[in-house]
Amino acid sequence: MSPLQVKTFDHITIIVNDLSKTRNFYVDLLGMHECPRPAFDFDGAWFEIETVQIHATVASDLAGLSGWGDRQVKSISRGHHFAFEIDDVVAAHQKVVNLGIEIGDGPKTRPDGILQLYIYDPDGHLVELFSIPN
Repeated sequence: MSPLQVKTFDHITIIVNDLSKTRNFYVDLLGMHECPRPAFDFDGAWFEIETVQIHATVASDLAGLSGWGDRQVKSISRGHHFAFEIDDVVAAHQKVVNLGIEIGDGPKTRPDGILQLYIYDPDGHLVELFSIPN
């Protein structure tokens, strides 16, 4: 059987409680851009960086509950998360601390030298920020 040959990674969908807090996190903190969204009959917002998007859908009976909940994870880096490359994890860590954003782990160094910081968005989605040392 031959593979389907996906062309690119397009988006992930997250379920959120408060679009304003979600917008502040992904646009104001991470620097993503809010982009146009089709006129769906449910609340949400789309954020993008380059060709990848996050589709935030407001929690509802049809969408389900926000966040990922307790998944019994013992090692954060092995559980559900998504990652963004940034310029400087050390500087990001200080900004995150100053803003009172919950930190899951880090900063720490992977075996290949990449610096990682794990933070939580307003609904408990785990976001990895990483930087490549010069």
